[in-house]
Amino acid sequence: MKPGPNDREVALLITGAELVELKRFTVDMAEALGLDRRIEKYSGKKLIGFYRWDFDCLLAVTGNALQDNSEYPDKTSSAYTALRRLHDRLLDEYNKAYG
Repeated sequence: MKPGPNDREVALLITGAELVELKRFTVDMAEALGLDRRIEKYSGKKLIGFYRWDFDCLLAVTGNALQDNSEYPDKTSSAYTALRRLHDRLLDEYNKAYG
């Protein structure tokens, strides 16, 4: 999907454990028109831009992963905490940008 003149891109920095956990679920982003490849290539050294449809996909994927007991049987683990923190940050940025 190509952005139109009114589409706004939001830039974020995703690093460390948040990036590691996000990359675990890129396979679930197969229908996101290249978002999976962008995340796989992303190293966390500079900002990465997301449009509204990217946020929709990221929030769905991270939300599903957080609810999946087979992925995170221990809700107190550092991996779960990292993905929860990223999900909350994505949701906050989405709400700020697109209200």
